[in-house]
Amino acid sequence: MPQKRNTRKKERRAMARVDARLSMRLKGARDDGDLTQIVTESQNISASGVYCLSSHYLAPLSKVNLAIVLPRLPGGRGTKDIISSEGIVVRCEASAPRNDGHYELACVFTDLDPRRRERIEEFVTWRNLQALRAATGSKGRTAVRARVAATRATASRATTTRTRRAGSGRSGPKATRRRETAH
Repeated sequence: MPQKRNTRKKERRAMARVDARLSMRLKGARDDGDLTQIVTESQNISASGVYCLSSHYLAPLSKVNLAIVLPRLPGGRGTKDIISSEGIVVRCEASAPRNDGHYELACVFTDLDPRRRERIEEFVTWRNLQALRAATGSKGRTAVRARVAATRATASRATTTRTRRAGSGRSGPKATRRRETAH
């Protein structure tokens, strides 16, 4: 009998990625050499790069300036961060299914300092956790509540047993065995 082949591709990315529609701006040279500014929104982002749709073709390996607006995380300070970085276009392909004159553009960040890279990593982690919570729905919260309740009940029984043991005047392994068998 023929074995099934695993058709899933192995993930090659080193950084976690998240789908996110973030306002962004690109500045780069078009195919004809003229500089252009493109205002768009990201499709997904990681600490290593960003994927978006572009109204202009930008040649692979061309340098671009990127500015991406990251929202404030809950409990965070300030309002929002604008992450600015130089980047390199790694892929620019015509948007085939839409065929609307847009291009799918992937850029890698080339000069993110550690603080900005960490900020993007925090955002990606937060969004992935939000997606996980949404996927588990109320079942996930119920399971967590049940585990917490079971832990509290176990802790309560242990406290009760210690209190009984302390009040019985008995100690040692025989006293413990008598109490265990009596319950």
